[in-house]
Amino acid sequence: MAIVLRLLRQSLLILFLISLLIAGAAWMLLQGSMPQYNGIGYWDRLTAPVTIERDTLGSVTVRAQDRLDLARALGYVHAQERFFEMDLMRRRAAGELSELFGLATVAADRKARKFRMRARAATILQKLPSKQRQLLNAYRDGVNRGLNKLSIRPFAYLLTRTHPAIWQSEDSLLVILAMYFTLNDSSIYRELALSTMHATLPKTAYQFLTATGGSWDAPLIGTALDWPQPPSADKLNIHTLDPALLQNHFTYNDHMPGSNSFAVSGELTDGAALVANDMHLELCVPNLWFRTRLIYPKQHHAKAVHDISGVSLPGVPIIIAGSNRHIAWSFTNSYGDFADWVRVKLHPEDSSRYRNKAEWKPIKTYHEVLQIRNAPDETLIIHETEWGPILATDHDKTPLALAWTALHPDAVNLTLAELEQTETANAAIMIAQNAGIPAQNFIVGDREGSIIWTIAGRIPIRTNNYDPRLPADWSMPNTGWNGWLDATQYPLIHNPASHRLWSANARTVTGSMLTLLGDGGYDLGARAKQIRDDLYARDYFTPMDMLAIQLDHRALFLTRWKQLLEETLDQSANTNQFHDIKQSLEDWNGLASTTSVAYYIVHAFRQEVIQRVLDGFAAAVRQNSPGFKLPQLNQAEHAVWILIKQHPPHLLPPGYRHWEDLLQACIAQVAKRMRAQPGGVSAQNWGKYNAAHIQHPLSPALPAPISNWLNMPADPLPGDNNMPRVQTPSFGASQRSAVEPGNEEYGYFDMPGGQSGHPLSPYYGGGHTNWITGKPTPFLPGPAEKVLQLHPS
Repeated sequence: MAIVLRLLRQSLLILFLISLLIAGAAWMLLQGSMPQYNGIGYWDRLTAPVTIERDTLGSVTVRAQDRLDLARALGYVHAQERFFEMDLMRRRAAGELSELFGLATVAADRKARKFRMRARAATILQKLPSKQRQLLNAYRDGVNRGLNKLSIRPFAYLLTRTHPAIWQSEDSLLVILAMYFTLNDSSIYRELALSTMHATLPKTAYQFLTATGGSWDAPLIGTALDWPQPPSADKLNIHTLDPALLQNHFTYNDHMPGSNSFAVSGELTDGAALVANDMHLELCVPNLWFRTRLIYPKQHHAKAVHDISGVSLPGVPIIIAGSNRHIAWSFTNSYGDFADWVRVKLHPEDSSRYRNKAEWKPIKTYHEVLQIRNAPDETLIIHETEWGPILATDHDKTPLALAWTALHPDAVNLTLAELEQTETANAAIMIAQNAGIPAQNFIVGDREGSIIWTIAGRIPIRTNNYDPRLPADWSMPNTGWNGWLDATQYPLIHNPASHRLWSANARTVTGSMLTLLGDGGYDLGARAKQIRDDLYARDYFTPMDMLAIQLDHRALFLTRWKQLLEETLDQSANTNQFHDIKQSLEDWNGLASTTSVAYYIVHAFRQEVIQRVLDGFAAAVRQNSPGFKLPQLNQAEHAVWILIKQHPPHLLPPGYRHWEDLLQACIAQVAKRMRAQPGGVSAQNWGKYNAAHIQHPLSPALPAPISNWLNMPADPLPGDNNMPRVQTPSFGASQRSAVEPGNEEYGYFDMPGGQSGHPLSPYYGGGHTNWITGKPTPFLPGPAEKVLQLHPS
């Protein structure tokens, strides 16, 4: 027995030593892929010394004597901190993820590769002005230098057992194109479902579901638009439909990529404009953005410098949003309509040809090879027209080609870089309007106090005889696009009399301006309205006042839903059936706070009601189009609320006796779900449902101990979609800032997920806690904690 115990102890000791050796080797490999933070390096591509400073959060300040050296250094830093994330961005746009991840990403690659974005990026690169190409080439050299100077390839490639491919100049354009996918994708494919609805539903029903306006409307110009009335019983009777047409698993989703941006003029501050921005996106580790400050000399000024602070996008050599001591600028997704589906008329005797306005043309055919790791290659055959690739079919099986601004060679550029040296809001507007980016609401303010709103990015000129939300036949005369809108015709608001501007993805303009922009799926407007009202509640503003608006999580939007829920409970025949729901509603404090059970109940009740009411309309479409799913109808709240108040029996979904029956069934479903959770109804507070789920891209495929190490903590999060503090577990403010140009020292900037992509970096997750708690971090980087100097060889 003693011998057996001795052998067992020896075996355990050997296993322990082996484990230590494996852990030590893994640790050394991870250390080898750490960025270089201190010291001196040499590089013959530099024309003068460059200094790279990092503060306690890893915010980077790059000082150079030349803008191209600055681009080289920024590329060097981006590669060492974020190369894997940059790689994912370019591969996502190009449809090349499967080279890393195999069959798991083939579906995504098939969808993206049909756009042939890598070929388009190469064409765009050749058409760019020489200065922009030089900037991209300098950045490319810096990226590859930074990657090569790592002792070990970035840790994500160690985990996936792959190797990084070198960076090419067109890859930076692919990163910009990836943002087109992020910001436009939902709007594009939404229109396919709208076409089916338009072809199937009576006109009045279609208009009722897809209108723009309503009581939450808060545009910059004009007043709220009236919502149309429901269709009459002789046009549509939902109640008599077969209940089997309903989809009980249908989920209503009203969160969308967007942002808040608002500003006040110098009339409401101590003289300079004050600009606030929080860009809402899917959240990840590390964050999409990279905190950056660029400092370099002004030409023809002996001591003056350009000093730009804000966020860069790893993969691109410019500051995306920020302040340069003279102007501060911000973005929100515009949700105008910048993509159209074109009905392709094929030749009746030769389907390889299609009709344009003048002739029958051959359809171009391309063969794209998907390289799939650990699997055979796959060849995609792609058909293209002069308008764009054929990607879908209409409700009647007519082929559809996509015309999209992202597919045009002059729709992507680095013109936004010119904002770095711009000193007035007026000058910034011209730059923004010619920028090659997805069309965005652009708010800019300057140190003299001016504020301006316009659209940044290209706007197509449409003829007026077709509805751009529906597929159209562009072979017809006067149908389609006719070049780009001239900057002088762009919608613009300059120093409004109110001294206030706001945008939150809702409708901003009216009349002919709205016709120019179109409707790509505007937000409901509740968020914009709450921001607007917060701005009108004060006559003087500091950055902290802007922060209070950004953190505003008052549940004004849900107040009427709470009242409806209470009224429905009071009408319940069985008073004990919902006793626990009634009791939990007593903690309502009017906030989307983490401790509130009442907020969770009201939120879930609204979701359930909207899902069931809208599914009735979807059932009417499914009579002719089985399997139909409703598109994202961001403003359908108005339609549903009208029905709840009017109780039209012909629009009640099948299976319910009356509208009160539907509402009580929704409460019962919410109660059932909550009671099934540990602790029952009283334990299901909003923070438990709305806990952070901010992950590293690789963590879903890794064992729990490693993925938990890579991910951010599951902190309870206040806020919700239809209020300024937009927050769901993995979607929300990708940055939060406010700044007066010229007074950057008094501004703030917070972001989730941290600066570095390396888990051993002291900057991994840096600043995340401040973002969670709403504690403002200074806008400018702090004192240098680490300094790297790069010199010409």
